[in-house]
Parts: sequence; structure tokens; C-alpha cells
Amino acid sequence: MDNVRTKQARDGWNWLWAWANPVKFMALSGKALPWVIGLTILTLAVGLIWGFFFTPEAVNFGSSVKIIYVHVPSAMMAINIWVMMLVASLIWLIRRHHVSALAAKAAALVGVVMTIIALLTGAIWGEPMWGTYWAWDPRLTSFLVLFLFYLGYMALWAAIEDPDTAADLTSVLAIVGSVFALLSRYAVNFWNQGLHQGASLSLDKEENVSDVYWQPLVICLTGFVLLFIALLLVRTRTEVRKRRIHALEMRERMQDA
Repeated sequence: MDNVRTKQARDGWNWLWAWANPVKFMALSGKALPWVIGLTILTLAVGLIWGFFFTPEAVNFGSSVKIIYVHVPSAMMAINIWVMMLVASLIWLIRRHHVSALAAKAAALVGVVMTIIALLTGAIWGEPMWGTYWAWDPRLTSFLVLFLFYLGYMALWAAIEDPDTAADLTSVLAIVGSVFALLSRYAVNFWNQGLHQGASLSLDKEENVSDVYWQPLVICLTGFVLLFIALLLVRTRTEVRKRRIHALEMRERMQDA
């Protein structure tokens, strides 16, 4: 029995590490992508339509409460995408798998867009609720710093010509920036001050929003996760192709020399 479990565990890891091989990644992602895109469209359509058109107005917030179906998922994805980049960067530093470094690079632009959406929708929500579009609240400030780290990460990739050196340096930056990703997530717990309310989704039922809003919110969050996976696969496939072209160009230059 132990041998069977060991073999199953080994097979599972082998399947996971198969994604680190560029050739196998392109084959596996090509098969998975249509399914992921289909599920993304389905879940986002159900969640957003349900949330925006079939939930009541809140007592204290009116119809503005429905912005949570975009704000909360985008904010959670902005933080978790950086965590994914951190994991991929660590894999690159430890195992030197090129697909992991390219996946981290591909995820950065998606993270920037999610961060911008979260900041804009938060400002739209904040003006009628707090009387201001922006406040130097601990969570908002750490979230803004995280956004700057995203921009710095992308700029560092663009500034360094050698892809392996760029991957090394951006991996270090991902490790440093993870501090602000954690602060963005848990700032409300670290400091009691600030305008930003507690988590909309929590293991504590008393902190959750009402079930009438919670159910479509979970579906929207699932849709945003699937959207990120779809975009990540598309962008990583593009980065793999760009790396192949770069390798071919370098080979031709060496032959010409």
C-alpha cells in the first residue's frame, strides 16, 4: 500500500513538473486553454449578471454595494498574483526552470491590470462612502506600494537584455515585494486604524457579507481566478515563443560571427 501511494505521489509530481518543460507546457496548455476560456466566460457571465441584476440594494449603501463583484475579486487577484509570481520565482532560483520564470513575467501585466481595477473601483466606492476618493489608509497605502512594485518588476524585465539575468533579478524583487502583498492582505489586522472595512470573504461567518451577496461574489471570484489562468496560459505561451525566437537569433549571430 505504501509503495502504491509513493508511486501515485511520484506520478503527481512528474505531471506537475511536466509543465516546466517548454515543449510539454505548450502541448498541455494548448489542450487546457479552450476549456479554461469556456469556464471563464460561463462563471463570469453567471456571477456578474446574478450580482448586478438579481441582488437587492443594501440598506446603507444602495446599489453601490454591487461594485464588490468587481472590486473584491480584482483586489484579491492582485495580491494572489504576486504570490504566484513569488512561487514561480523561487522555482526558477532553485530549479532553474525557464517556464516558471516566464510564467512570473507573464503574470505581472495581468497583476498590474487587476491592481488598477481594484484601485479605481475602490476610489469609486470610497467617494460616496468615505467622502473622498483616496485616504492614506494602511491597506490602501500598502496596495499602492504593491502596484509600484508591479511596475518596477516589469521595468526591470524590460531593462535587462539577458533573459536569465533578468529572471534572477526580478525573482529577488518578487521576494521583496511579497512583504507588501502580505501587508495589502492583512493590513486591517495589523492596524486598527483606517477607513477600509474588514474582509468581505472570511472563514468567520460574522465577517462575511450577507448570503444574498456572498453567493454571486464567490462565483465572480472563481471567474476572476479562471480569467487569470487563461490570460496566464496565453501570455506564457507567447513568452515561450519569444524566447525561442531570441535563441534562434542568438544562434544565427554566433554562426555569422
